Amino acid sequence: MTDDPTQLSLLTPAMPRHSASTTHARILLFNSQHASAARACRQAEWISRQETADLVVLTEVSAGPGGAALVEALHHFGYTHVIAPAATDDGYRTVLASRTTALEPVDAGVSFLPHRAPSAVATIGDSKIGILGLYVPSRGPRQRRNENKRGFQEAVTAALYDLPQVFPDMPVVVAGDLNVIEPGHKPPHKVFGAWEYTFYDSFAKAGLTDAFRYLHPDTIEHSWFGRTGLGFRFDHVFTSAEHAHLVRACAYDHGPRTASLTDHAAMTTTLSLTDAPGSTTPDVP
Repeated sequence: MTDDPTQLSLLTPAMPRHSASTTHARILLFNSQHASAARACRQAEWISRQETADLVVLTEVSAGPGGAALVEALHHFGYTHVIAPAATDDGYRTVLASRTTALEPVDAGVSFLPHRAPSAVATIGDSKIGILGLYVPSRGPRQRRNENKRGFQEAVTAALYDLPQVFPDMPVVVAGDLNVIEPGHKPPHKVFGAWEYTFYDSFAKAGLTDAFRYLHPDTIEHSWFGRTGLGFRFDHVFTSAEHAHLVRACAYDHGPRTASLTDHAAMTTTLSLTDAPGSTTPDVP
C-alpha cells in the first residue's frame, strides 16, 4: 500500500487473501461506525484477513468520503463485487460485498430509507442464497425522536413477509445492526419500548430464526457497550426458519472493537449449503 491509506484508486486490486468457499455461505457482519477514510481503509484490511468473510454486510457506512474510501478499499483487498447504494441526507447506508461471488441486486421491498436495506442473491457453488442487510436508525434528535426508527422498522416488518417471494427456493439471511435488543435481554434495559421488542419479534413471525440463539439458546453475549459498561446485543443474523438447520456457526468477534476499529463487535455466521442426505461434498467450512 501507499503511505496514505486513502489513496487506493492508484493501486491494482489485489487477489483475495482467502479463497471463497463453494460449499458454505460464510458471512461477516461489521458495523463501520461512520468511519473516516483512514479508519475505513484499516477496517477493510482487517476484514480481508478474516477467512470466513466471503460475504460481508457493513452497517453504519458513511454517505461521505469515509464510506467511499471503505468501498474502494474493499475492492483493493479483493472484494470485487460491492453493492453500495447512494444514501440520502440521513448520512448512513448499508453495503454488501463479496470476495468472488457475483451479487445480483434485488428489491426486497423496504420502501422507507431503502439505502439502509440493500439485498442481493449470491451464487455459491451450485446453490443460491438471499441476503438482506439492515441498519436500523438510532432514536434520532429530540425534535424528530424515533420518527426514522419507527418508519424504517415498519417498512422492514412489512417486507419480511415477502422474502420467500423475493428469494424463492433458497436460504435467506438477514443481517444487520437493529438498534434493538431481544425480549429477556440480560442485562435488561428499560429505555426500549414495547414497539421495539415487537420489531425483534416480527422476524420470527415472518418465518425467520435468530441464528445466534438457534446455536446458543442460553448464552449471554453483547455486541456494543454503553458509557457505563453495560452491554447490548444490537447486531443480529437471522435465517429462514426452514434453513436454520444449515447454520454451522454463529459468533461475535470482539477483535475489531477492542482494536478500536469500530465500537461494535463483528459477527460471523456460516451456513452449510451441502446438507442434502447422501451428499458426497465434505461438510467443512
